This record gives sequence, C-alpha cells and structure tokens, in this order.
Amino acid sequence: MDSISITGIRSYGYIGFFPEEKVLGQWFEVDLTLGLDLTAAGKSDALEDTVDYGSIVDIVQKLVKNSKFSLLEKVAEAIATDVLEQPLVEDVKVSLTKLAAPIPDFSGKVTIEITRVKQK
Repeated sequence: MDSISITGIRSYGYIGFFPEEKVLGQWFEVDLTLGLDLTAAGKSDALEDTVDYGSIVDIVQKLVKNSKFSLLEKVAEAIATDVLEQPLVEDVKVSLTKLAAPIPDFSGKVTIEITRVKQK
C-alpha cells in the first residue's frame, strides 16, 4: 500500500470540553497519512488517478472550523470518516493536536491519533 502524508494543516476551531473553549476557540493542527494505491497516478501523471490534496485540506479545515464537539476524539473520527469517502483512499491515520490545551501549569500540546480503514 502506498501513502500520501499531508502535514501541518492548521485551523482555528471551537472544540473543547470547557465552555470557554467553545466561545473563545483555539488553534488545532492535523496531520494525515492516506493509504492508497498510487500505481495508476505514477504511470499516467493525471490528477484523476490520485487524491486532490487541496480538497483534503479543505475537508479538514472546514470540520475543525465548524465543529462544536467537546472531544478531540470526535473531531478525529469525523475527519477520518470524511477522508475515507474519497474514492481512492483505503485507510487514513489522523493525528489531531490541540496546540494550547487549557491545563493548569502545562505549556505542552495534546495529540490524539486514530487509524481507520474503509469498510467494503
């Protein structure tokens, strides 16, 4: 299985458990690894034989921007579900990072990672 990695997709969103997070919002970053067969694209050099990276970035940015979920896990699941609707994508690994989690005395990041496979 071949793969395409799309990293550093940033979007401002209103996702979080605390009410302030849903009002004030914060930045999120998403990295994706798409599993698919790139043989046809490698031979044809045609966009229709691969995945349009721009459309994938758009899907992710819209989901993060417009979602009002409480958990990162829910957003990651929604991203995986939408990406797997792309015809050539067989599996996807989603890494979703909350860049400034509201945890006292903590200046790090929180990242969750899920992998989902297209159901046939």
